[in-house]
Amino acid sequence: MAVFSGPGFSFPLGEKTYIMGIVNITPDSFSDGGSFLDPRAACDYALRLEEQGADIIDLGAESTRPGHQGVSCQEELARLEPVLTRLRGRLGVPVSVDTSKPEVAQAALALGAAIINDVNGFLAPGMAEAAARHGAAAVIMHPGEPAYPHGVVRHVRKFLLAAAQAAQHAGIAKESICLDPGFGFGKDYEQNLELLADMAAARLHGYAWLAGLSRKSFIGTATGCELPSDRLAGTIAADTFAALAGADILRVHDVAQAVQAAKMTDAITAACRKMQ
Repeated sequence: MAVFSGPGFSFPLGEKTYIMGIVNITPDSFSDGGSFLDPRAACDYALRLEEQGADIIDLGAESTRPGHQGVSCQEELARLEPVLTRLRGRLGVPVSVDTSKPEVAQAALALGAAIINDVNGFLAPGMAEAAARHGAAAVIMHPGEPAYPHGVVRHVRKFLLAAAQAAQHAGIAKESICLDPGFGFGKDYEQNLELLADMAAARLHGYAWLAGLSRKSFIGTATGCELPSDRLAGTIAADTFAALAGADILRVHDVAQAVQAAKMTDAITAACRKMQ
């Protein structure tokens, strides 16, 4: 059976849908920026998400929303380090760090993170090597492209295949690689819907697959919900479709609701298998 594994964890794939809970340690994230900038608040929230059923906690200290202002390595680490230090030894689930900087990844892994989640697809020199040195797991996301002349699904699949092969060449084990098609990054409304609708075709078998759909703007466009915090129902619908299309991990803001929806989706999937 295929697994997604890293330091201290091994998730069998196909048995259940795993939930990655988001903790934004930023002042400017699109949905909850500023809510958990204080290290104590971020730590308490991470522990609460674990209690609600999160299988992974994803810490991000630099916003990746459209039009965001980048921060230095020093600022990103100043936000991350106190949270990672407070959480070390207190969580029973792996910690993922959402960063595109090899220096930040290296420091975070030394402080106990098990997964590096890179929205830039592990393109930065040294990023894959930093993960490999620690035996860490890698979430490799498609960062978006200026255009998709051959269709978004084909481009995403081609990029992720090349990125996964490069990561393995750098020393990251195949079972430690998770691929993310990058919903909302460099894709317009129609392209996001096309990618979700045909996600099974984009998926590369043999790798874990993550979908980060939570509260994204294309859900707001489809539902007419302008505020990200009002997009829970639309997010659950998109997440359920993604899970049925083969997503192993769902990256979410609303953990308790996502866990319940995933359990129901998994129960239906199991019943369908029995009937075949």
